[in-house]
Amino acid sequence: MRVVMFGYQTWGHRTLRALLDSEHEVALVVTHPKSDHAYERIWADSVADLATDNGIEVVLANRPDDALVAKLREVQPDLIVANNWRTWLPPEIFRLPTHGTLNVHDSLLPAYAGFSPLIWALINGEREVGVTAHMMDDELDAGPIVLQKAVEVGPRDTATDLFHKTVDLIEPVVSEALAFIAAGRTDWVPQDRSKASFFHKRSLEDSRIDWTWPAEDIDRLVRAQSDPYPNAFTFYQGERIRIVQASVSTGRYGGTPGRVFIPEDKGVVIVAGADARYGRNHGLRIERVRTDDGTEYAATEFFRTMGGYLTSHP
Repeated sequence: MRVVMFGYQTWGHRTLRALLDSEHEVALVVTHPKSDHAYERIWADSVADLATDNGIEVVLANRPDDALVAKLREVQPDLIVANNWRTWLPPEIFRLPTHGTLNVHDSLLPAYAGFSPLIWALINGEREVGVTAHMMDDELDAGPIVLQKAVEVGPRDTATDLFHKTVDLIEPVVSEALAFIAAGRTDWVPQDRSKASFFHKRSLEDSRIDWTWPAEDIDRLVRAQSDPYPNAFTFYQGERIRIVQASVSTGRYGGTPGRVFIPEDKGVVIVAGADARYGRNHGLRIERVRTDDGTEYAATEFFRTMGGYLTSHP
């Protein structure tokens, strides 16, 4: 098959690698220019460089336009394969190839369509994450499923751990999906739209800690915003601090959410949960923090005295 690839960052890079290792011809690669967005500087292996190194023509675009549509008609692909293309592809593009467009998405669709699925899934306590290959249709990430592969979420996994687990699924998923399509299969599984969810891009606001959340939820937020992602943050005495490492306390502590309460093991417990006043909740045991100047501290070193509050705003 004659294939055109749309993709960006490491997800697109791995997809292009799978295509280059296949028996199919990669006729054109379309990717985004480099971005200064915090989340787009992470896992930023260059699709453009890999294509150029392999003698493949590259088109840089933020959004498809008439010139790109004309180029695709000139190339006449049998299939488009997309992974981490950041803007909508119109029907005149995704319906153009003989076999349509295969999209690769790092969630177990129909859940977690849209953006940052691994981070949202970890925050929400999902037990599995994975990669889905599906045929593109008029609704984003909603087309029929060609195949999925899943991995378990470990009890202390971070978003970084889940990235490495799922990015290794991309090449086998793409290879198997290509084989199915080349063999003439079209018996794809429609998505159950009653189970669908769609998430927006992460931004700075989404890393702000709300101490009325249960400690278990805040712990997952901290792990979801693990390095190299922008860390979960809070304020102490007017200064922003980033929570680098934390866990749920062993003991149960009562009082007001956000109270810097008591040392426990190698950390300091912060009271958490909207109903913390009843004294039945575990707290968040902070173990390591980082200040805005990049200095990292053990929590027991940073919080030298107990008392005071961590707050959502200065």
